[in-house]
Amino acid sequence: MSQLLRFDELSLSEEVQQAVTEMGFETASPIQSEAIPFILEGRDVIGQAQTGTGKTAAFGIPMIEKVVAFDKFVQGLILCPTRELAMQVTEEIKKLSKFKKGVWVTTVFGGDSIERQIKSLKAGANIVVGTPGRVIDLIERRALKLEQVKMVVLDEADEMLDMGFREDIESILQETPEERQTIFFSATMSKPIMALTSRYQVEPKLVKVVKNEITNVNIEQLYFDVKGRAKMEVMTRLIDFYGLKLMLVFCNQKKKVDEVVEELQLRGYAAEGLHGDLRQQQRTNVMAKFRSGVVNILVATDVAARGLDVDNVDAVFNFDIPLDEEYYVHRIGRTGRAGKSGRAFTFVVGSERNRLREIMNYTKVKIDKGVIPTFTDVVGVKKGMFIERVKSMIEEGDLELFEDVLENLHHGGFSTEQVVSALVKMNMGVVKNEFADENLSGEFERGGRNDRFGGRDSRGGDRGGERGGRFERRGSDSRDSRGGDRGGRFERSGGDREARAPREDRGERAPRVDKAGKPYRKDPNMVRMFVNIGHSEKISPANIVGAFAGESGIPGNVLGQIDIFDKYSFVDVPKEYATTVLNRMEGAAIKGKKVNVEIAKPA
Repeated sequence: MSQLLRFDELSLSEEVQQAVTEMGFETASPIQSEAIPFILEGRDVIGQAQTGTGKTAAFGIPMIEKVVAFDKFVQGLILCPTRELAMQVTEEIKKLSKFKKGVWVTTVFGGDSIERQIKSLKAGANIVVGTPGRVIDLIERRALKLEQVKMVVLDEADEMLDMGFREDIESILQETPEERQTIFFSATMSKPIMALTSRYQVEPKLVKVVKNEITNVNIEQLYFDVKGRAKMEVMTRLIDFYGLKLMLVFCNQKKKVDEVVEELQLRGYAAEGLHGDLRQQQRTNVMAKFRSGVVNILVATDVAARGLDVDNVDAVFNFDIPLDEEYYVHRIGRTGRAGKSGRAFTFVVGSERNRLREIMNYTKVKIDKGVIPTFTDVVGVKKGMFIERVKSMIEEGDLELFEDVLENLHHGGFSTEQVVSALVKMNMGVVKNEFADENLSGEFERGGRNDRFGGRDSRGGDRGGERGGRFERRGSDSRDSRGGDRGGRFERSGGDREARAPREDRGERAPRVDKAGKPYRKDPNMVRMFVNIGHSEKISPANIVGAFAGESGIPGNVLGQIDIFDKYSFVDVPKEYATTVLNRMEGAAIKGKKVNVEIAKPA
């Protein structure tokens, strides 16, 4: 690792230096110190870095410096796997280019008005940030022209490949000049990534942040061995005991996100959830509330929070232990930023201790066991805070208006001690529940319990909540098995499309059989969908999963059996999502071809 550089040591324009200073940065992060000089030189770069390492500025600053101001054609293109990350990158680029006049940034992604995006492009944009599906749509509509692009950045390239965007990425790169500068940023250097770099980069320079630099030394990391059913009680005790103000809570399933949010709200906490079932406007509203502090607890799945960048997060809670070691790093990297301290609390139930050891081996950091605060501990902390507030109020004065209240209560037969105790109880909101006198440690518990907040198995809790699809990949590198929620990861176009043709114009629907030609065995929890596209259009299961998830907003991993024939395909969709899929897939496209989706004809 080279020495960390100060931003004023880099060859940056006065305008960018001013923006960096206003953002409060003096010293470049490790990935910035290594990558920025090479990118400024015009070299192709492969950057291996996680979320929270400053990688956006690592490619964003050189891109801004290379843009010819006031030239309205597209000069820089940044591809991102999700709309959330695309918006986050756009905000960062706008901050960095704040004082450089004539630099215009536009974001394009599915789920938003394509007409508005076309209008924005026509008005002039020299940097475009977008998701692959929507970029392809805009290219096909001739609204996005890339003939004069100087630099292309693939941000979180591994995620885009996992989501089935390889063909889209290659199609987009082929629309750009051969002499362009190509930058890849990825958390992993897998074989598919290296295959892309060898084809589309010229003598790339590899820069990376190694594992022991990824886990921030400013983060206090603790794990709590808990009973599965007591996770919520332990979490709220920790929030109160440490006086936490802004928190991120991670769950492995969207169903658990909803449950945790509901319970937190019932306990009086300002909490909101973020997962793949939310529409774009809902996600935007939730994030606006969280950033403004109206909501101070954000509960999310890993996929939904991908690219999330919020300052001043006091603590990250791993309500469910992450299903992959890399996700642990992604999660805790959202606290302890910009030199500030943060906390990461992980709940471990039963045999999950084995996964905790795997995480520690991966990060090369010892995670200490935390002590669960008792009910009395929490009450003591709240008493101290209440006393300080009362002292402050007395010192402010102007209490004469309320002095008769105590006299009236005295006349009612209540002592001063009773009145004060009642006011303290009202103010503190402390309620003694069934956990108050119980030992919540799960140290001697063999696995969790199958209840609302405790998982039965070691992989993140109740397995009956969501059904994995036939094409869910297995093994340690399986993305579907990591987050339990792939909603929002498959970006496909959502612009105006022609109405679906009448049933009589579409030909006879095929009988319900599997790929082997045998009668299909019906799953009572699934609805069989017919899609009029198949092998003749070079369709793969990943294409179908991506389109269904991207257009319908459902998690990709809830889809069941997928059978692809020459000219049509069948897809099993959970009953609860059937209507949503039918409505939102109307007029949608898979690999640029409009498709018809409807309930399959009974066998």
